[in-house]
Amino acid sequence: CFILQYMSGFGNEHVSEDPRCPGALPEGQNNPQVCPYGLYAEQLSGSAFTCPRPTNKRSWLYRILPSVCHKPFKPLKEGHLTHDWDEVEPDPNQLRWKPFEIPKAPLNKLDFVSGLHTLCGAGEPRGRNGIAVHIFVCNTSMLDRCLYNSDGDFLIVPQQGKLLITTEFGKMLVEPNEICVIQQGMRFSVEVFGETRGYILEVYGAHFELPDLGPIGANGLANPRDFLVPVAWYEDRQVPGGYTVISKYQGKLFAAQQDFSPFNVVAWHGNYTPYKYHLEKFMVINSVAFDHADPSIFTVLTAKSTRPGVALADFVIFPPRWGVANNTFRPPYYHRNCMSEFMGLIKGHYEAKEEGFQPGGGSLHSMMTPHGPDADCFEKASKAKLEPERVAEGTMAFMFESSLSLAVTKWGLQTSNCLDKNYYKCWEPLKSHFNPKCK
Repeated sequence: CFILQYMSGFGNEHVSEDPRCPGALPEGQNNPQVCPYGLYAEQLSGSAFTCPRPTNKRSWLYRILPSVCHKPFKPLKEGHLTHDWDEVEPDPNQLRWKPFEIPKAPLNKLDFVSGLHTLCGAGEPRGRNGIAVHIFVCNTSMLDRCLYNSDGDFLIVPQQGKLLITTEFGKMLVEPNEICVIQQGMRFSVEVFGETRGYILEVYGAHFELPDLGPIGANGLANPRDFLVPVAWYEDRQVPGGYTVISKYQGKLFAAQQDFSPFNVVAWHGNYTPYKYHLEKFMVINSVAFDHADPSIFTVLTAKSTRPGVALADFVIFPPRWGVANNTFRPPYYHRNCMSEFMGLIKGHYEAKEEGFQPGGGSLHSMMTPHGPDADCFEKASKAKLEPERVAEGTMAFMFESSLSLAVTKWGLQTSNCLDKNYYKCWEPLKSHFNPKCK
């Protein structure tokens, strides 16, 4: 029985070897003429060789057979996975989706790959600049097949059901209220334990990193030590019927066959790894005097663009916290934004829209599209007694925010049949309180 173990630290230089093969890591060099135990040395590079040292990402893997041992790749049906942002006409409206439906297993078996559905995005992977938001719904485990993303990084947010993810670096168990990041090129397979659903933020051309803290100082928000990296684990397993390796490449899927498990890495070292993080570990920063601080204070991870201070994508959460601001409308304010905001709900009730915004659903407020609290929330918050109160208790909402203008797919607008066409009505009861005689 394999006991899941982890190493801690964000972007650390980690060293790990499966305890069944002590001394599997070469000493003093990366690729000796003959590796211990007759292993093959293989480097996985997540950055250009010549990147500055603080941004250079690579790991050395010591494996039973190198990953190059496979038959040629052939096209695989993508289903609802796409990066075609011109399927339908642009829609600037406020959009909200009811919980995305999970098919029943006996009727329609879907694993993690076949259950990927692209909701919206922008840019394209060949130019190495862009993002995509995917919904995954699945009800069966990946059997003798794995996926790697040649296009970019996956930030995976499970909402229902836990994921046991096997990677070349080891195994991770990721449950709702946790996230994980599988970086570009890393092979992984997902085991599920029933009906499972979640969200994915994919970024092309950048890796996720911790946001700068500025005046906050050295500590706060997501602390580096709370990120967990799997320890080395290998299987020396032959698969005579064929093991399928799936590559997401230039937005399409391709499959290659090989006769052994790709999770044959006995030892590894480096700073380019998959990792997971529990959202309850987030140290919330908030206003304790007056006014509503910008939601950037809730950023867990960011993928920076080439423009300083502008994110290709941010992953932001709205966790349980205390609200104590004086003379302040405490829920999120009405807003028009030069960024695009996709929101999802893992559990509970989001304070600004307690009724229609449900776990497993989502909303998209596109670039410069106005949004804010519904009428019921505005009336309650305007009259509420201002005393210390717990906000979002039992709730975890999140936001994928991007500087790109996101296009919604045909699946998102039509095929999913989850679009809430009455969303705009939540603001219709708002009424004027203007009185020129009363200041």
